Amino acid sequence: MPPNSLGRAATARIQILAPAKELDFLDTQSVVLPAPVTPLEAWNIMHAKPLPGIKLAFRLRDAISACFGVKRIGGISRVPKAAVQTGDKLDFFLVEALSDEVMTLTVRDRHLDVMTCVSSSSGVLSVTSSVKTHNLFGRVYMIPVRPAHKLIVWLSLKRLRRGFDRRAAAG
Repeated sequence: MPPNSLGRAATARIQILAPAKELDFLDTQSVVLPAPVTPLEAWNIMHAKPLPGIKLAFRLRDAISACFGVKRIGGISRVPKAAVQTGDKLDFFLVEALSDEVMTLTVRDRHLDVMTCVSSSSGVLSVTSSVKTHNLFGRVYMIPVRPAHKLIVWLSLKRLRRGFDRRAAAG
């Protein structure tokens, strides 16, 4: 399935910050999985082992963004969460909604709002990210983030699928 296909993802209850035409960034990527998985389980699997270079990318992001008054986020933890609930923090994200099919995470500041929705429906896991920028820094920030984010999500979903394939092959 093409990585940016909304067709398969449309069966899930994807949440975005605003109507698509009002967003400064919208990306949905999906993968077909051989077994059901909750959004939190998928999150834990995808982040169990960091992608090469991701720690450096977050350090650079924090160093540059701090010069503009943006809070450091430090990256995504490798420590799996057994459970989260609405209002909890999942790394630097606020958990805004959670069910067995949808987990909606947000980060909001004066420069931009980000919403990442991880949804699982009918054997398809989708990651949808939407962003609304508020000022020049937010718009400039998104220039490198746009392609980087798409690549990171694509690689994470590829790893998730490979993990399922390895489990099936092992027995």
